[in-house]
Amino acid sequence: MTDRPTVADPRPPHPAPDATPDLSSRDPDWWRQAVVYQIYPRSFADADGDGLGDLRGITRRLTHLAALGVDALWLSPFYPSELADGGYDVADPRDVDPRLGTLDDFDALVREAHRLGLKVIVDVVPNHTSRQHVWFQEALRAGPGSPARDRYVFRDGRGENGELPPTDWQSVFGGSAWQRVPDGQWYLHLFAAEQPDLNWDHPDVREDFRTTLRFWSDRGVDGFRVDVAHALTKDLEEPLRDLGDHAAGGEAALADFAPGTHPFYDRDEVHEIYRDWRKIFDTYTPPRTAVAEAWVPGARRALYARPDELGQAFNFEYLEAAWDAEELRQVITDSLATAQAAGASATWVLSNHDVVRHASRLMLPPGTDTNAWLLSGGHAPTVDPEAGLRRARAATLLMLALPGSAYVYQGEELGLPEVADLPTEVLQDPIWEQTGHVRKGRDGCRVPLPWTTTGPSYGFGANGAWLPQPPSFAAYAVEAQDGAEDSTLELYRTALRLRRKLIDGETLRWAEATPEGILQFDRGDGWRCVTNLSADPIPLPLGEVVLTSAPLKDGHLPPDTTAWLTR
Repeated sequence: MTDRPTVADPRPPHPAPDATPDLSSRDPDWWRQAVVYQIYPRSFADADGDGLGDLRGITRRLTHLAALGVDALWLSPFYPSELADGGYDVADPRDVDPRLGTLDDFDALVREAHRLGLKVIVDVVPNHTSRQHVWFQEALRAGPGSPARDRYVFRDGRGENGELPPTDWQSVFGGSAWQRVPDGQWYLHLFAAEQPDLNWDHPDVREDFRTTLRFWSDRGVDGFRVDVAHALTKDLEEPLRDLGDHAAGGEAALADFAPGTHPFYDRDEVHEIYRDWRKIFDTYTPPRTAVAEAWVPGARRALYARPDELGQAFNFEYLEAAWDAEELRQVITDSLATAQAAGASATWVLSNHDVVRHASRLMLPPGTDTNAWLLSGGHAPTVDPEAGLRRARAATLLMLALPGSAYVYQGEELGLPEVADLPTEVLQDPIWEQTGHVRKGRDGCRVPLPWTTTGPSYGFGANGAWLPQPPSFAAYAVEAQDGAEDSTLELYRTALRLRRKLIDGETLRWAEATPEGILQFDRGDGWRCVTNLSADPIPLPLGEVVLTSAPLKDGHLPPDTTAWLTR
């Protein structure tokens, strides 16, 4: 294969940060308080100039992550896909999409990451495949009643001629969760129609995923992020039951069922699968890590994070919490207790590839319909970008001071806001079409990153980008912020360097007699975090100020500001 044209990094690489404490492969618990950087591959860096991010682009930008000070990178799907759902429709879970590179490119990425002291986590998508997957194509050819169809969830329709879906189940992306094929049968898809759900009662499905986990582990992958971890097992006993008013997909549907009994979400049987996976993870030295994307209540989330299962689960209550001291304190307290009960460490996240970026979201008034806001192009209400960035910086220092693992989404270290005004003709998220143009979708948080202040895609690649970047991205570019004392990029670098030195234990102590609107806690023997969520400046407690998210004013901590102090 001939080399493709590349875009050179215009700046020399930064040296890797101090590695204290030891988060290397010698420590099997490296993940418990790691900072993990999520890369959405198609939007990170484009090495061949085709407008789509790729693996070589990531490899050439890994020095950015090393200089940032993160411990690991998490790659969203890079597998062969028709991109019906941004890569989460996987046609082959053990290969690389040729538009993004090759397996050799992947191996080179892992080698370079490990050379820089970075772990590599990859997404696995076990609930469904692409409709292009060899199994699904075989099932279509084989016809009703064939063994090939048993790997998926095919059923006859209802009505006089089978013209009605088998049940009233709804897709998370809108509309029926059933799609009819030319021979008259229907198949289940909890997400896009291009993502047929697998039947996890079938031994072929279970064995194939064991193979996938070993395949990537053998290539040096250090861990896995498990997509839709709570939806694999389903109650497929005949007759399938309608859900009536509870038919809609999503987390809210769980509240109407006893824990573990929903027909296709968070069923108790799913934990047998993860106990089986843990046996595979533990055959490696150090054991491979895993984190569950499970949109379930805290007590149920703890089950996925048990040591004999995945070990960790995302904490979405924190992401969804309002910018309110009392609510955040309760969420933090409950999340730490949930993780401790599971024998896991807590997880914290502010943004990812599925939600409005927090530099915009945290400024929306409580109760704002984010979809309506996106449909307005971000104008109803208008978000002040400076105020949003200030609050985002404060939220970041608060998150990084908490015990447990922090997951950082690409671009948040630049303070990127949501691109809410993408024109509808460029949207690619299937949610837009599948809901009949009612929900705008997630493209606004997936716009490719700006690396330089000029160029057709601000350094993302030699040409344009698959989603248009606004002119305002120039001011957020890595080139614009690198070395700038007050920049968000330098704030992240400083915070992550200090965090490594200050980490001590996995607990915190809330300060007593804290004023209303203030969060204040201690880590270890001498690290205090204070966040002012009130409307007025406050005096700081005694101690040496080592970092603030915004300048102090006359020695006081302004609103929407976080300070770290040592004693």
